[in-house]
Amino acid sequence: MSHNGGPIRVVIVENHQLVSESLGLLLDGEEDMEVVGAATSVSEAASLPRYLAPDVALMDFHLGDGTGHDAALAMRNLFPKVRFVFLSRDGSDSARLAAVEAGASAYLNKSSAASEVIDTVRKVAHGVSLISPGAIAQLLARGHDREVMRESLSGREREVLQLMADGIGTRKIAHELGISYSTVRTHVRAISAKLGTRSMVNAVVTARELELVN
Repeated sequence: MSHNGGPIRVVIVENHQLVSESLGLLLDGEEDMEVVGAATSVSEAASLPRYLAPDVALMDFHLGDGTGHDAALAMRNLFPKVRFVFLSRDGSDSARLAAVEAGASAYLNKSSAASEVIDTVRKVAHGVSLISPGAIAQLLARGHDREVMRESLSGREREVLQLMADGIGTRKIAHELGISYSTVRTHVRAISAKLGTRSMVNAVVTARELELVN
């Protein structure tokens, strides 16, 4: 049983109907849980009735009209005591960081086993945070590094980097941007220096890790 003696009250915020219904059936099937409401968007999450008083909100990260971060902030006003479990396909640093900033107690990948989701909801309802302070510090540091790197690159360098990430060769980049081949080479050297990489391939890999390119 949950902290308040009754079943753990869960709200599901997920924009895929099938996933939402499956999660609802899964959690409702547990003796100590009750799914009390669902929302499919940030705006629906923000207008959930206060009387639902959920203990845990199970959140998708990407919603049609925003992110789980936006929805969590809106819900915190309605339900000051609710704890958040994020469930997403997006394992990127920026998604995790946004979840942490929204006060997530756990971040699960959508490929997790059903038993892990149930277990996580139960632990979080009892006040356990499954995101360690160390992991949070690391995410924040990486987020800071990313901002610094992003700001250090000029607009043109970012353009060149994106084209390289798209697999376009140096000569073609020169043609596409209407600049000389040697100017592209200069940009490439500057990008490598700023990202601290030795080769173009490494620069692209690093840029992907830092989410500087799509």
